[in-house]
Amino acid sequence: MTDILIIEDDPEMGELVRDFMMKEGFSVKLCADAETALVLLDGEECRVVLLDVMLPKMNGYETCTAIRSIRNIPILMMSALTDEESKLLGYETGADDYIDKPFSVRVLTAKIRALMKRGTAESSSTGVMQSCGVELDTVSRRVTAGGKELKLNAKEFELLQYLMQHEGEAVSKDELFNAVWGCDCFTEPSTVSVHIRWLREKIENDPNSPVIIQTVWKVGYRFGASR
Repeated sequence: MTDILIIEDDPEMGELVRDFMMKEGFSVKLCADAETALVLLDGEECRVVLLDVMLPKMNGYETCTAIRSIRNIPILMMSALTDEESKLLGYETGADDYIDKPFSVRVLTAKIRALMKRGTAESSSTGVMQSCGVELDTVSRRVTAGGKELKLNAKEFELLQYLMQHEGEAVSKDELFNAVWGCDCFTEPSTVSVHIRWLREKIENDPNSPVIIQTVWKVGYRFGASR
């Protein structure tokens, strides 16, 4: 298994990040385009993908979607596109985190370690949870609602898992952010609300009047009926 797969078309940037990560003790592979990376991922396991947005042919957003269709690997997007819409598009296509270029390699390393830590914790948690017509399998990472399998990105899955583990409890946005993104993460806490909205669109019959994931005024959210 390779620790980090870097998908970066700028040779200087790709080699710089690769060399630094190798000095940190990680095993690293570098691909200059999405097509090569997808072939590699089809036959090899990786712990984290560092994905540049501005790639030749298939861009980073398209690549993120393609990776999600074959692997459930933590994906960290790297981009000079720092506007809110670009970042939201990254999360919507399946990215777990986003780092702006130019970036500090210390911040990049912290993000990578946080993603790896959460991935390890998830793999040690096994079982199937069922409630409110939703079934979540922590091993296969499959989610079904009303008998239909849902396509969730990694953060949507983790949010749903945490809420189901605390069914009936009012969970604050800060608690959700720290549990899913990590208190040492550099992502904006407001992303919780965005991911909850995406989750509701996938599991609620009427996302505008949610009954499965309810809003608890001035607190956060609650899965299922209150205790």
